[in-house]
Amino acid sequence: MPEAIEEVREAKVPFQIIEVEGPSMVPTLYPGDWMLVQHGARVRPGDVVVLRHPFQQDLLVVKRIAERRDGGWWVLGDNPGAGGDSTVYGVVPDELVLARVRGRLRRRKPWEQGEGQRSVTAVLSWVFSAVRPVRCDRSASRRLRAR
Repeated sequence: MPEAIEEVREAKVPFQIIEVEGPSMVPTLYPGDWMLVQHGARVRPGDVVVLRHPFQQDLLVVKRIAERRDGGWWVLGDNPGAGGDSTVYGVVPDELVLARVRGRLRRRKPWEQGEGQRSVTAVLSWVFSAVRPVRCDRSASRRLRAR
């Protein structure tokens, strides 16, 4: 199933925050995480990007670029069991790639929001683990190309 996300505004602003829905990018992005995306950023293999689904233009998905091929980009989800990537719909044309994911904020889990978890240490621990840049994983990119 494709990774669905909230509607991306037209690139009137360079950055936007978007919520993730669906499991196709686990463990990089989980449902409920928030992504910081940059519109118009240059992309390369290994980058996580937001794109329009080639067959359903109203559906936005988030995937990792595996490689450049004739006609566009070959994209894959980090969770191979979730499907909904270039193995299903083929190469994604450049004009369907909308934004590059720069970072993510993981939501606090219910047990992290309880009475016992409101200490400064607990909040700082969550912030340290929740706020992360989403970087180009070149080793994953090489593995994806080798398949």
